[in-house]
Amino acid sequence: MSSMTRPSTRPVVTAEPAAKPARVRKSRVDPLYYLFLLPSLAIFTLAVTLPAVLGFVYSFTNSVGFGDFDFIGFRNFIAVFRDEGILGAYGFTLAFSLVTVVVVNVLAFLLALGLTSRVRFRTALRTVFVIPMVISGIVIAFVFQYLFSNSLPLAGQSLGIEPLTTSILANPDLAWLAIVFVTAWQSVPSAMLIYIAGLLTVPTEVYEASSIDGATPWHNLRHITLPLVAGYAVINTVLGFKNYLNAYDIIVGLTDGGPGVATRSVAMAIFRGFEGGDYAYQMANA
Repeated sequence: MSSMTRPSTRPVVTAEPAAKPARVRKSRVDPLYYLFLLPSLAIFTLAVTLPAVLGFVYSFTNSVGFGDFDFIGFRNFIAVFRDEGILGAYGFTLAFSLVTVVVVNVLAFLLALGLTSRVRFRTALRTVFVIPMVISGIVIAFVFQYLFSNSLPLAGQSLGIEPLTTSILANPDLAWLAIVFVTAWQSVPSAMLIYIAGLLTVPTEVYEASSIDGATPWHNLRHITLPLVAGYAVINTVLGFKNYLNAYDIIVGLTDGGPGVATRSVAMAIFRGFEGGDYAYQMANA
């Protein structure tokens, strides 16, 4: 007998088509957000961007602030780098900014350490130390100008301290110290608040563990506190340096840039140039 082949009873497996990847839907931004963004964008453009662009354009001209003008290329910029008065203002502003940044950060950090420790009336003391921050700089400057010109010389005469018998604001070598002192007096509170915020974020468990290991307060400060608040020190340094490079109101109230031009800042040089008709020249300086 001839053998007959039986048909296979195994099911035939067919390859299924690969599933298409699901299309990711992009989330649409609610138009209401753009509506809220528009006022801030418009104010920033009109108050910052547009004046900066116009000032950059005018710095290449001989404009006096109104009327016709001609483009003169880089002449204003070349003149700025040859102007001893402008270079002196830059030197004073940079030196003043560096010294004030150091003084403010050291004092603010020490005050923050004291006001985050277990002392009585911490909240009341924080309020007292914050008061200088909310007073206008020009008002503070005029108050201290009276103290340096009248009260301090009288005290120096009574105590027999010769250097204090005259106003230090009239001394070209000492006037900058008064500016640093008054600027620091106003700036320390804001930097102190930032340091307090940083110190309050340090976990107490870290100090408890270090005390178990026998660490002294100096070791805690050096190896725990300072590294953990270093970021806040950077914030204070950047913000402070930016503000001190634009110093104007306190200097005007204390010395008005004097004696002579010993304490004239860059901002004062620019504004005085505007008053004298050097509009395009001071735009290049700015």
